[in-house]
Amino acid sequence: MIVKGLRIGTRTSRLARAQTGIVIEMLRTKFPALEIEVVPVTTMGDRLPDEKRAEVEGGATPVRADPRDALVSSHGLSLAEMPEGAVVGTSSIRRKAQLLALRSDIELVDLHGNVETRLRRMGERGLHGIVLAAAGLRRLGEEGRITEYFSIEELVPAPCQGTISVEIRAGDRGVGAAMKAIDDGDVRAVSTCERSFATRLGGDCDLPAGFCATKEGERMRLVGAILSPDGKTVVKETSFEDAARPDEVGRRFAEKMLEMGGEAILERVMR
Repeated sequence: MIVKGLRIGTRTSRLARAQTGIVIEMLRTKFPALEIEVVPVTTMGDRLPDEKRAEVEGGATPVRADPRDALVSSHGLSLAEMPEGAVVGTSSIRRKAQLLALRSDIELVDLHGNVETRLRRMGERGLHGIVLAAAGLRRLGEEGRITEYFSIEELVPAPCQGTISVEIRAGDRGVGAAMKAIDDGDVRAVSTCERSFATRLGGDCDLPAGFCATKEGERMRLVGAILSPDGKTVVKETSFEDAARPDEVGRRFAEKMLEMGGEAILERVMR
């Protein structure tokens, strides 16, 4: 039985609210009479220890936007067009390593905060550009500021980048039924595959590694990268695998990349 009303918790950032709005619209399309209340919350999710993150119960994986990374340039330039020594902002070690592999002469500086904060600080700090998830910019209506989309092969995305996941209380069948109605099987499959890859590498998002799975019929196209933080040592791999067991596919692909030299890179990073 579907519940008559839902209370949905969301962070208060503009992006979090935009993504919550996407889920609400999908639910209202399926259940026009459903009463929905949005409740602002703070979350402990970011601060959970690694061993606890895997225990969090899922609810639905309804949608994935463009998983690519994007460049926002203060002068409308692509990465290749930027002057020598250009200063680019990003706090992601994954992005830093891959950007240096593309342009070893650029200077990378840490840039924290939500999307709007980073866009503002780009101007305040006189940066030549910043790199963000394309999905976040699009969901905020800021896609017009994007000056370059990096292909998945150029800048391999973080696992599950662009994905919206909905968590529910374990055992809540009424809410579970509602979430099942908006769950996307293909998105869930690639998300499962990507999470399995990340778990095998250590489950830490702060690694110079990226992985993206794309479902194509009964197969998955996999693109992965593990790099030294300076971008000088690169292990990259592309493969097509059967999509029937996405968890196994992600784990096996991670093990393959570790054997190709990724393990030695990560051992140096985590010393």
